[in-house]
Amino acid sequence: MESLGVAQVIIMNEKIKANEVELTGLNGENLGTMKTSEALAMAKRLKVDLVCTSLLSSPPPCKLMSAGNAKQEKQQAKSSERKQEKPTKVKEVRLTPHIEDHDYYTKQQQALRMLNSGNAVQLVVKIKGKEGIAAKGLLERLLKDLSEAGRPASGIQVSGKQAAVQINPLT
Repeated sequence: MESLGVAQVIIMNEKIKANEVELTGLNGENLGTMKTSEALAMAKRLKVDLVCTSLLSSPPPCKLMSAGNAKQEKQQAKSSERKQEKPTKVKEVRLTPHIEDHDYYTKQQQALRMLNSGNAVQLVVKIKGKEGIAAKGLLERLLKDLSEAGRPASGIQVSGKQAAVQINPLT
């Protein structure tokens, strides 16, 4: 079954203003395009409601269903959308431009765990003096090593005392 749009108001029966509708029956069978008046008569004959599922196409697709089912389906779509809408947190990993291999590996694994758990990672390298090129090279290396788990949100930003880049998870 198709789900109703989340922010959509349920439009049904006489409130449907289109001349023709694309009708779907009670069991999901396609009944074709017909005049709205014929679809309303069929709905009354079957003691169900004619519910418009989308206003974005012409003729609008409509279903024959009970009003309780339409409201329940809309509620389910809304709750499933809310569950999927978990905001991503941005976690920060701080580094220095002249990092040892073991420390680099540790920070890489830490960022990988954060990306795999669905969080975005902000990689920040503190810069002193003329370390900007080394910091940028380090971030590029990390981006390459983490490319399987995340994608950079933008390019590497070098500003003042730090170089930073944000990586968003692929999922």
